[in-house]
Amino acid sequence: METSNKTARELYEAVKANPTRRRFGFGRKPALINVDLQNAYTKVGEFVTAYETDPKQIEYVNELARLFRANNCPVVWTYVAYMQSGEDAGAWGTRTDTPDSLQNIKVGSRRSKIDERCEVDYERDIVINKRMASAFFETNLGSLFTFHKVDTIVVTGGPTSGCVRATVVDSLQRSFRTIVPEETTADKHESPHFANLYDMALKYADVIPVSEVFAYLKQYNPTGA
Repeated sequence: METSNKTARELYEAVKANPTRRRFGFGRKPALINVDLQNAYTKVGEFVTAYETDPKQIEYVNELARLFRANNCPVVWTYVAYMQSGEDAGAWGTRTDTPDSLQNIKVGSRRSKIDERCEVDYERDIVINKRMASAFFETNLGSLFTFHKVDTIVVTGGPTSGCVRATVVDSLQRSFRTIVPEETTADKHESPHFANLYDMALKYADVIPVSEVFAYLKQYNPTGA
């Protein structure tokens, strides 16, 4: 194992400055997955489980969603919420049992609600109550994306080190070109945030500035999609 005195942020910045991998790039038709932008994780000062990395994260996500809709490309929002018993969290819900624990995000609770700053089109967007880390696990996203002929997935949300990473890995394993707009993911601490951006950039996704995704969507041509 190599050792280094660099921080996770410094390792990520070095990879970003000198990329050693070819990009996956965008394919013919993208979809947007916004992972768990719900109050439990976005309302800093209200919930101890919440976090913020880039203060403009939700603003960027909303602009992405508008551009995806304008191009008739799917927009997905996920959130986690569980039965009163918490049994649908499975073993994941057994490590702690406090009011802030994962399995105690109950269906219909304020913690489960998507942040009201998110511009969700509840008539058009796909909203999914997932139970596990990946947006793909035991959900119908795979068949939805097949129906829409999607070959590229853009992933936003949080945490970078948890549900975003799990979704990104599952996306690539399903052979989707996978894109992570850097400013649109967040985590509780900078070390796991940048360590996972570093790892995803090397292995699983194109981690790129959100401005590049905006530019792509503004010139997107759906012909043949």
